[in-house]
Amino acid sequence: MVAIIDYDAGNVKSVEKAVEHLGFKAALTRDRNDILNADSVILPGVGAFGDACKRLDEYELTPVIHEVADKNIPFLGICLGLQLLFESSEESPGVEGLKLVDGKIKRIPDTGLKVPHVGWNSLSLSGDGRMFKDIPDGSYVYFVHSFYLEAKDPSVVKATTTYGVDIHAAVEKDNIFAVQFHPEKSSDIGLRMLNNFLEIK
Repeated sequence: MVAIIDYDAGNVKSVEKAVEHLGFKAALTRDRNDILNADSVILPGVGAFGDACKRLDEYELTPVIHEVADKNIPFLGICLGLQLLFESSEESPGVEGLKLVDGKIKRIPDTGLKVPHVGWNSLSLSGDGRMFKDIPDGSYVYFVHSFYLEAKDPSVVKATTTYGVDIHAAVEKDNIFAVQFHPEKSSDIGLRMLNNFLEIK
């Protein structure tokens, strides 16, 4: 069973449909037992960093997510779900993230490109990310974001893209996986990435 954490932060239904399309059972839940007994856990999200952190706290999900990490259950953050895993975001000064991985979330700088960044960008892959098994380097995926990750440890970065600045688009640290793009909206290549994650034990 795949637990998709439901904390009123959008796009959970599209993730649920993608998981079920791949043949896995999905449950939209904020129940601690459901989450801790799942085979995989996904934290989707769209919206503001500070509001999302507040909702995670209100639903008492912050300690549950830390338990998932401690139990070594495969965990995937998508879009805002990636950003929440880090220390802080320029979007919400003074608000602490989950701090499961070291790094900061920064605003995409004004370089003349439209922000938010909405559309398809190619990925440069490091070659050893388990989510990217049999995925060609240069594959295109779908982004919607105004803020981006700058990870502290380059070794956890498994994919990058460029949009006026170098963006850490995917990370992997032990059982923690996260992507800034939307695999569930990235056509067949995104579904292959999602399937790779769901097959990790």
